Order: sequence, then C-alpha cells, then structure tokens
Amino acid sequence: MLACCTLPNPSHRGRGYDVLPLPFEGEGWGEGDFQMKDRLAMFKRLLYALLLPAILLVLWESLSRQGVISPQILPAPSRVFLRWIDYARPQEPYDAGKTHFVTWLFSGELPHDTLASSMRVLGGFAIGALPALALGLLMGASAFIYNLFNPLIQILRPIPPIAYIPLAILWFGLGNPPAFFLISLGAFFPVLMNTISGVRHVDRLLIRAARNLGANGPTLFLRIILPAAMPYILTGLRVGIGVAFIVVIVAEMIAVNSGLGYRILEAREFLWSDKIIAGMISIGLLGLAIDTAMSRINQYLLRWHSGQD
Repeated sequence: MLACCTLPNPSHRGRGYDVLPLPFEGEGWGEGDFQMKDRLAMFKRLLYALLLPAILLVLWESLSRQGVISPQILPAPSRVFLRWIDYARPQEPYDAGKTHFVTWLFSGELPHDTLASSMRVLGGFAIGALPALALGLLMGASAFIYNLFNPLIQILRPIPPIAYIPLAILWFGLGNPPAFFLISLGAFFPVLMNTISGVRHVDRLLIRAARNLGANGPTLFLRIILPAAMPYILTGLRVGIGVAFIVVIVAEMIAVNSGLGYRILEAREFLWSDKIIAGMISIGLLGLAIDTAMSRINQYLLRWHSGQD
C-alpha cells in the first residue's frame, strides 16, 4: 500500500506538481531486517554491559601484577579465576564403574554449595511469601483486618532478620531449620507490604463499574482486584527473593555447614582471599540468574499490562 506526496517538477515551471509514491512505515522492510536490527541492538546492550567490568578487570590485574596491591589482600583476577575453577571441578578422578559422568562432573564443592544455597532460598522464600501474599490480600481488601494487624506489622517490620539469629539458633538449633526461618522472615515483609499497597491502589472506578455490572464478591476479587494489584505483587515477590538471597548467605555463615556463605567463612579462616572472592562472584552470578528468572516471569505474567498480548 502506497502513500503519495507532491513534489515540484522543475521541468514544468508553474504547471503544477508531480505525484510520487512513498512507502508507508515498515513497507519495504522484511522480517529479516527487523531481526537484524534487534540483534544489533542486543549486541550493543551486551557490549555496554561488559565494557565497564572489562575495564575494571584489566585495571585490577595490572595493579596486582605490578605489586601496587598486595596479593594477600586482593589477588589478581587471573588467580581468582584459577581458584574458581579449582572450586568448581570434581575432587576425585572419574571412574565410569562407580558413577555417571554428569554426576561426577557436578561433584565439586561449588555445584554442591550452589545447589544447597538455592534450595534454602527457594524453600525459605516459599515459606515466607505464601502467608505474606494471603495476609496482604486480606489486609488490602478489608479495613478491619488491616487495622487489626497493621500495628504489629509495623513493629516487627523494621527488625532485620539478622537480629533473630540468636533466637533462631535457640529455637531451632543448627542446620537448615534456623536458615529457613531467617530466610522466610526476609521474604515475608517485602511481599506483604507490596501486596497491601497493590490492593489498596486498585482504581475505585473499576470496582464500581464491576459492581454496576453485577459482579459479586469473589468475582470482583478474582477478576478485578487481583489482576489490578498483580504488578505490585510481582514487584514484592522479586524484592522478597532478593532479600531472601541476602539472608541465606548470612544464615549459612552462622548456622549450617554447607552453602556459599559457609564456604566463604571457611576460606576466611584459612586466609584464602582468592577463594573468598571466587565465592562472592558465585553469589553474584547466582543472584543474577534468580533475578533474571523473576524478571522474565514478571514480563510473561504482565504481558497484558504492557500491551504485549
């Protein structure tokens, strides 16, 4: 389909204009052109994201090799990388008669610690987020329940989960139970407060319109209030799992004998600064993976909200 524009014709002065067809926006562009443009944009974003870390790594390596920074305090990135490889690789040679290759490949300390920390994060997050979600929906929808619970919530909310460590050990001893308790506390309040805020910020015009159309209580809640509050709820879940990931590292340094936090504390006792940094990098990569997964879930569930559906 073509649009037209008029341009003066210099060979017919004073006799009018020539009509030239112009393509509409997008006409003449194939699907491959748009895909190439998207790939270039993605490559540019990736390049920008890696530029600053690459500069810092080069500067760090050069300062360490020149002796400006003591290797005992801050070892070179190359040394940290070698320690990270040693941390991740299996500690025993492969024996096909004893174990499967994949099992042997992931038998190193790093895979075991990563799996242990991930399971604690997900378990503690579920324990804290589910009741927080239910209570937040009730407090947001009912003024009576809100007034009943809000004073206690506002007293407990400023207390950091780390302050519960002595009580957690006293109540649950050592091992996973105190870790799950601390992680659930860290996830509980972000999910709760965002859920309350989401429900209380639902447009009242939508509620009145639904009631005028005959929507009853359950239908109103499931079809109007819950979808409208979903952006707030998912934001709370994303923040909550981030806090849970922070708390699990602290809990592993105190109450358990496995996980990334425990391994960092163990390295500190032997003054293995390269292993400490390798563990910190592993924590950062795992946190990035969890946050990216939560972001993709949010985008999928809210595709109607952003007009992608």
